[in-house]
Amino acid sequence: MRLEGCHALVTGASAGIGREFARQLAGRAATLLLVARRQNRLEELRAELRAQHPQLCLEIRQTDLAQHDQVDELLAWANDRVPAIDLLINNAGLGDLGAFATADPEKLDRMQLVNVVALTRLTRGLLPAMIAQKRGAILNVSSSASFLPMANFAVYAATKAYVTSFSEALRSELRGAGVDVTALCPGPVRTEFTEVAQREEQGDARLGPAMVYVSVEEVVAAALRGIEAGRAIVVPGVAMKIGMAIVRLTPLAVLRLASRFSAKT
Repeated sequence: MRLEGCHALVTGASAGIGREFARQLAGRAATLLLVARRQNRLEELRAELRAQHPQLCLEIRQTDLAQHDQVDELLAWANDRVPAIDLLINNAGLGDLGAFATADPEKLDRMQLVNVVALTRLTRGLLPAMIAQKRGAILNVSSSASFLPMANFAVYAATKAYVTSFSEALRSELRGAGVDVTALCPGPVRTEFTEVAQREEQGDARLGPAMVYVSVEEVVAAALRGIEAGRAIVVPGVAMKIGMAIVRLTPLAVLRLASRFSAKT
């Protein structure tokens, strides 16, 4: 999959990793459809990218991916704008940091709807056209949390386990169809994600030591290289690559003990 001249749809494009995807694709894509919940942020990004890339076909749409009807309306709008979208970046995601027993049920519902349901519906809605044209790529933004149980991040990690598993299975189904599926599994990244995921009483929470953090620019650059190379999983950053390789070779019983220890700290 070559990114030059692609027609891409990016969810969660108003901030963080999604915004950086828009910035790094703007000089390569023919069309960018940017989707997020915050209209003002989308408008600011559109103005920035149009000033830098006047030839780019760029459109934005405010969408709450936790609403089924808005997801369906987004699909209809996207297919009307670009009948042949060949790059889908399912980036939008929510987190919740803290004990499951004290979590806000509404926040948990929204997390599952955005991280799992909307991602699945968008993929199902855009995949048939990719298969028909025998060209396309789907990048699902998962997390390194998908590889292990994470106390105090239980539902988020579980939703991302779904994303990674779904991506791997779909990739196998599409072998020979001209469509690749990649799961991006970063560790901690300095974005607004942590601020939204943490609870008021937690203060300034950190998701790991400084050495495992990777810049948003590096995460997106690694992801785009992974798409072009047709990789199944992309884990940005040397420290995270080593760490996740060890995790994936570690017996589940040991991971359970580590999870219990982390829950107490």
